Amino acid sequence: MFQVQFITHFTNEITYLTSVRMALDGGCRWIQLRMKDVTDEIAEQVARQALAMCRERGATFVIDDRVELAARIGADGVHLGKTDMPVAHARRLLGRHFIIGGTANTFADVASLHRDGVDYIGCGPFRFTTTKQKLAPILGLEGYRAITRQMRDAGIDLPIVGIGGVGAGDMADLRDAGLTGIALSGSILRADDPVEEMRRVMTISNTL
Repeated sequence: MFQVQFITHFTNEITYLTSVRMALDGGCRWIQLRMKDVTDEIAEQVARQALAMCRERGATFVIDDRVELAARIGADGVHLGKTDMPVAHARRLLGRHFIIGGTANTFADVASLHRDGVDYIGCGPFRFTTTKQKLAPILGLEGYRAITRQMRDAGIDLPIVGIGGVGAGDMADLRDAGLTGIALSGSILRADDPVEEMRRVMTISNTL
């Protein structure tokens, strides 16, 4: 099955927790809580509630960046961007049982993360997206094909998830480019019916 991850975001009408609930209601079973510009106190309040929601649905719960918070509340893992805590340091703190994902934009990034012991790669951006600041160079399908080809040549066997402006209609092409999954955010929350859109994504993923 082609993996689907949901990365939390918010709009004027949708809170972080509402976005978690919508994704879970739509069948997604991997939630990443990403809250960049909030205090630690607010992040922990939301994280504990989101974790409880994920536990009720049997969903994996990963926290972006906040390693100490993930350890303290018993999340399943963390996702680390290029300017977050180094993966090797996080692994020493969290141990082998925690999932650690890392962000990559190039094959060099992938190789470095592989050496440091990540469990999966979030690779992007696929195209322009408004849900993330300081966007790295756009990869497109050709960029993904080049990276996954280099991974095969180097014997690097890691799940690699496409991120950044990804929608339901991209899934088959991204699978064919060598990816093992996608991470969605804006395309779900901007839909007229976010729950139904997530259901559509999950239906497609089950056919790939």
